[in-house]
Amino acid sequence: MTNKLSTDFVRYQADFDYCERIIEHHSKSFYAAFSRLPEQKAMSVYAIYAFCRRADDAIDVEKNPEKLAELKAQLGAFQKGDHPDEPLWRALAVVFKNYPLDIQAFFDMLEGQRRDIHFQQPATQQELEEYSYYVAGSVGLMLLPLLSQDWEKITEEAKQLGEAMQITNILRDIGEDEAEGRIYLPRDKMAEYGVTAEDLKQHRQTAAFAKLWEYEAQRAEASYQKGLAMMPWIDEDCRAPLLAACYFYREILQVIRENNYQVFTKKHAVKQARKLRIFQAIRKELAKIERQKESIQL
Repeated sequence: MTNKLSTDFVRYQADFDYCERIIEHHSKSFYAAFSRLPEQKAMSVYAIYAFCRRADDAIDVEKNPEKLAELKAQLGAFQKGDHPDEPLWRALAVVFKNYPLDIQAFFDMLEGQRRDIHFQQPATQQELEEYSYYVAGSVGLMLLPLLSQDWEKITEEAKQLGEAMQITNILRDIGEDEAEGRIYLPRDKMAEYGVTAEDLKQHRQTAAFAKLWEYEAQRAEASYQKGLAMMPWIDEDCRAPLLAACYFYREILQVIRENNYQVFTKKHAVKQARKLRIFQAIRKELAKIERQKESIQL
């Protein structure tokens, strides 16, 4: 397999550089993982991330539903072969030309952001998981054709990984979200575990809160495990970066546990020394995946 860039990627290098700066600034973990992909695939991830960041910022930073509607209109025009003459769209056009991306996943991600405009707390676990698909499982589907020639066989696993990462985000950002008037923990589960909205507002780290947090964390960890089952079908040159992204995100849950579930006044991240240890675990996992690949019919 060659890592030589296609002509279009060379021609639009400046546009991909623009997208790379966005992911490097906003997501150190994702950038650390996906920058290890073969160059053309890494550039493609940067373009998709830049699209997702623009959608997310329209609601969470600018609080401007019109910007999200404009982005959706641009995506509709893009689907018909027309798009604004600016770096993000020029880069995305190159990615779509070179990989069999499903544009519906891009529309699904925008639907997830739309649901945050007039936010309503999920009533049930099912509603939370549906929301997690729209904002993150969809992103797994966006990226999948870059990472696997057999991508159509593993769409469900890709969604599971995206959803696990979104639940991780929610569990990390409980305090930050509450300050913005958003509670993503389902009402039925809060009632079941005896946690109230006032508990969250007052930053009460009760035993009941820890049990509720663990319920969601363990569901996320199960989704990581289901998603990681797709690794034998991931292209060999993409496995280590994808494992790194998953392991880094999953490790956030363990960091929070070690800090006694303090998610109200601190935003946790995986420090560099810990990432180095994770890379050691990834090397062992890659060897295991190779053995799995030899034992199954791909």
